[in-house]
Amino acid sequence: MTGDWEELLAWKGLVAIVWLAGIFVGERLVPAATTPAPAPGVDAGPWRRVAKNLGLWFLNVGLSPLIVVPLSVWSSELAMQWRPQWWSGWPGLLLDLVALDCLIYWWHRANHVVPFLWRFHEIHHLDGFLDTTSALRFHFGEVLLSAMARAAVIYLFGVPIASILVFETLVLLAAVFHHSNLRLPAGLEDLLARVIVTPSIHWVHHHARRRDTDSNYGTIASIWDRLFGSRSLTVRRLDMPIGVEGRREQPLGRLLLRPFLPHGGGDRNG
Repeated sequence: MTGDWEELLAWKGLVAIVWLAGIFVGERLVPAATTPAPAPGVDAGPWRRVAKNLGLWFLNVGLSPLIVVPLSVWSSELAMQWRPQWWSGWPGLLLDLVALDCLIYWWHRANHVVPFLWRFHEIHHLDGFLDTTSALRFHFGEVLLSAMARAAVIYLFGVPIASILVFETLVLLAAVFHHSNLRLPAGLEDLLARVIVTPSIHWVHHHARRRDTDSNYGTIASIWDRLFGSRSLTVRRLDMPIGVEGRREQPLGRLLLRPFLPHGGGDRNG
C-alpha cells in the first residue's frame, strides 16, 4: 500500500507541474485581462507579485512531506471501517470524488464565514490580480488547518488515500485553470461553466466586493453554488478590481504575520 500512494504522489506532482507550466505560458501568450499597475509600495512589478505567490507556495511545499502527507496517511490507516463493499473500486472512487468536492465547497464557504478561518484565507484573496500563481498562494496556516480538516474527513468517512490523492490532483488542476488569466472563446467557456468552475465564475469570487467574494465557492463542479444558493449573478468584467474590499495587498513578510496580528483579517469590517 505504501508503494501505491507514493507512486500516486509522484504522478500528482508530475501532472501538476506540466499543467501549471502549460497554463502559465498560455495565459501570457493569450491573456484575457491586462496586468494592472503594481500596488504602490508593495510590488515593483508583475514578476515580483509572481515571486511572492511562489514564495508562499514553496513554503507550503516544504510542509507537505513533513506534516500534510503523513497526517493524511495516518488518518487513512486509522480510518473507521464502515464503508459497504459496493463503495469501492471505480464506482467508489467516483462517489468519493463527488462527495469530496461537495465537502470542499462547504470548507471553502466556512473559510469565509468563520472569522478565525478567514484570517488565514484572506491572504489568498489579497492578491491584486489573478493568474496561475494565485492558485498556489495560501498562508501556511490555512494549509495546516485544511490538512486537519481533511484528516478528519478521511477518518470519519474511511476515504482511501488513493481517492484523496486523485481528488487533490483534480483540485490543483481545477484551481490553476479557474484562477488563470487564459483567454478562452466565449462559447467554450459558457459550455464548460455548465459543468465545471471556469475563470468567468471564479474571478467573480475574487471581485473586491464582499457580496461577490462571499459567493461562487465551488472548486471543481459548478453545480454546488447553484444547488446551495451561493452563485453570484455578477458577470465577470476583465477590468473588475480584484482583492478584498477595503483592504490592500501586503509585502510577503506582512502576509505571513497578518493572521496573527490584532485586527489582522478576522474582523472583515476593519
